[in-house]
Amino acid sequence: MRAIDESLTPMSKQQLPPENIERVFQILSREMPGRAPGAMGPKGQPNPFRTCISCMLSAQSRDANTASATAALFKLARSPRTMLQLSESQISEAIKPCGLYNVKTKNVRKFCRALLDEFGGVVPSTRAQLMQLPGIGRKCADIVMQFAFGIDTIAVDTHVHRVCNRTGIAIGTNAEKTAEALDEMAPPWAFAEGHFWLIQFGKRICLSRTPKCETCPINEFCLKRADDRRSESE
Repeated sequence: MRAIDESLTPMSKQQLPPENIERVFQILSREMPGRAPGAMGPKGQPNPFRTCISCMLSAQSRDANTASATAALFKLARSPRTMLQLSESQISEAIKPCGLYNVKTKNVRKFCRALLDEFGGVVPSTRAQLMQLPGIGRKCADIVMQFAFGIDTIAVDTHVHRVCNRTGIAIGTNAEKTAEALDEMAPPWAFAEGHFWLIQFGKRICLSRTPKCETCPINEFCLKRADDRRSESE
C-alpha cells in the first residue's frame, strides 16, 4: 500500500446529488470486482495485531517491500509483548525493505506499548479506539475494522481519494476528509464492498494521469467529465 498524497486537492468543488451517488455505486457494484472470498486483509495477515503492524509498515512502501518487511519481522515476534522484547536495531533491520524504518521502528514499539498499557494487548475494534494508538490513522483503522473485525467501512487510499474527488462522489481536501464525506454520502448497502469497487475503478479506469473517460461506465455522472465537456465546447 502506498501512502496517501495529502497534496491532492478536490478536482471538483461540487458534490454529486445523493440519487446520482446511489446510481454510481450501483454501476460500480456490477462493473468492478468486490472483496475476494477468503481475503484476510492487508498482506494476508491472520489477526488484528498483525494487520495493524502491516498497515503501519505499508506507508510509502511498495506492496512487495512491505510483504518482505512484515515476513521478516513476524519471524522474530508475533505479539505486542514479544515485539517489545526485540531491540530497536532488530526491528529496524527486519523492516528495512519497507523504508522509513527508523521512524516505523519507533511507531511499532510505541504502538505495542500503548496496546498493552491501554487495552491489555487486545486490539480494539472501534475506529475511535484504534486511532488512539500510535501509528494508526483513519485509513489504517478502517482497514483493520474491515478485514480483522468484519465491520463495513470504506477505507480511503490514494485511488479512492482521487476517484471520489474527481467524480464528485465525495469531496475532501485530504484522505481523512474524503473518508468523512463518504460516511455521509455513500448509501448504507455500499459500505460492505465499496472500498474494493472504488480501488479497482481507480486502478483500471479512473487512472491518475490518463483516465479512460470514453469507456468509463459512470462518465454520464462524473462532474470532472462534465467540466471537461463544457471546456471543450467553449
